[in-house]
Amino acid sequence: MTETTDIGALERAALNAVPAPRVAWDGGFVIRAFLGGTGRANAACSLDPAPDPGLEGRVTRIEAHYARLGMPCCFRSTPLDPPGLLGLLEGRGYREKEGALVMLGQVPAAEDPAARWLAGPEADWLSILATAEHQGPARRAEKEQALPLFARPAAWLVLEEGEEPAACGHAVADGAWCGLFDLAVRPEFRRLGLGRRLLGALAGWGRRQGAETCWLQVAPGNVNARRVYEAAGFREAYRYRYFMKG
Repeated sequence: MTETTDIGALERAALNAVPAPRVAWDGGFVIRAFLGGTGRANAACSLDPAPDPGLEGRVTRIEAHYARLGMPCCFRSTPLDPPGLLGLLEGRGYREKEGALVMLGQVPAAEDPAARWLAGPEADWLSILATAEHQGPARRAEKEQALPLFARPAAWLVLEEGEEPAACGHAVADGAWCGLFDLAVRPEFRRLGLGRRLLGALAGWGRRQGAETCWLQVAPGNVNARRVYEAAGFREAYRYRYFMKG
């Protein structure tokens, strides 16, 4: 997928799926802040790739916005950046951090007898997620506090093996899109096919909400997860990167 309109639709769905309590706009940039955990909820990004004659002043205002909040200024760079943004950021001392691949897939829906559906991120769900990479106190706190912020249908899933919580996932439906998040399997239950089962169960939930296509994001270096997603039919749509000063 390369068309700007499709990426724009996915980016808007992602903003709905990863809520942040503090949101502001400056031109085509949305500026978001939470607790400094997840990248999407604590960064500024553009939704308009058109040339921006006021770009330098806009970046200065965004930096001041995060300074007032006592947070580091972070930009998320996507194919919707206005021309010249990366050069401007690099000239001001920003350096690249790891971003993610956004992947799309038509996943066969499945009903899983081991699925336990939750109304929110309960203790078992959080304990499984804590075994995944890139987790920490700020991310956990954001998960725990985000529930009242959701404006789209959302579900949390635990898969059990022998009555033991073994895998977890989270889905948000937004029209034709179903975003899949926080897919994790406890180390002792890996390589048993639970990842594929998570995808099928969450896709089934999304289908019941009217969604047609699933999407997810994964770190470029997470080779094992990418293999699971590709085997399930997911393909790369686009990539994004983070830039922070210093």
